Amino acid sequence: MDELTHQRPGRVLAVRLDSDGDVLLAGPAVRVLALHVARVDVLTSPAAAAAARLLPGVHDVLTFDAPWSGYVPPRFEPETVRRTVSDLAARRYDGAVIFTSFHQSPLPMALLARLAEVPFVAATSVDYPGSLLDVRHHRPEGMHEVEAALGLVRAAGFRPPDAFDERLAVRRPLPQTTALRPTVPYVVVHPGASVPSRAPSPDHSRRIVAELVQRGHEVVVTGGPGERELCAFARSGDERVTDLSGRTTLAELAGVLAGARCLVVGNTGPAHLAAAVRTPVVSLFSPVVPARRWAPWGVPSVVLGDQEAPCAGTRARTCPTAGHPCLSSVPAAEVADAVEHLLAPAVVA
Repeated sequence: MDELTHQRPGRVLAVRLDSDGDVLLAGPAVRVLALHVARVDVLTSPAAAAAARLLPGVHDVLTFDAPWSGYVPPRFEPETVRRTVSDLAARRYDGAVIFTSFHQSPLPMALLARLAEVPFVAATSVDYPGSLLDVRHHRPEGMHEVEAALGLVRAAGFRPPDAFDERLAVRRPLPQTTALRPTVPYVVVHPGASVPSRAPSPDHSRRIVAELVQRGHEVVVTGGPGERELCAFARSGDERVTDLSGRTTLAELAGVLAGARCLVVGNTGPAHLAAAVRTPVVSLFSPVVPARRWAPWGVPSVVLGDQEAPCAGTRARTCPTAGHPCLSSVPAAEVADAVEHLLAPAVVA
């Protein structure tokens, strides 16, 4: 049965101003909103707009490069803020639900929503919100990002049905990618990350690719346009490895991941994109943020890396320890063993 047929009138803005992985993790909560109202729009960063367009239940995607968010936040530009407020006001939203990570404040965005005359605003906040929030949700310690987002929409009065599937999802059908990827079963290695501390080192990625090839796996290396050099290094000139860096849109990458047997990746967006297309994940997880909050959700996965390393919980963006030991201490053979464990028929989520 199509869940989206049982709706009430209304227009709700879902806000998630971070990266594509963050938007994908908010996807189940966005689907809950879509069960209750006639229209859900998403406001996100320009970098995450493609991910927002993949979410089921989303009517329109708006972008705002917020000066309080992002790896390299933009300068504060009053005219940009005024234009965003004006655009939101023109859409006459009945409510806004602001999704944030555990270390972020929703209050700057809540102020913009109030300036846009949004009558109902809900968010998770440890800071006193004054009259900026109608629902101030408290997030229990240690909760996964998906669970936290679902907890917020419940607190805001949007309850999921009893049989609701809390796994990540993307719109179907995905683009056809058979011309890009191998025709035989393959494993994907994604060596980069939007935050450098959350990716394996180039040498480590190269060793992992070589180990998988040596064991007889067909390997596809993926990355964005700015990661071509990294992916070429990881491939190390091996003609048996397919390099798709810079050759796919996010939707096409979803198609490539949907056809893969497994993904090897750091803590970055493609890990969550793989989860959204039900592909198992070997997660090389740097502990600068907690794995219990950011690990792949709802699919078979193996989390590798020293979760008790000195950098744990620091949210460091570049590795504070020479050699990136929390990940480089994981032998390539252990990564390949984890891939083969996930490929075993008995492994289920």
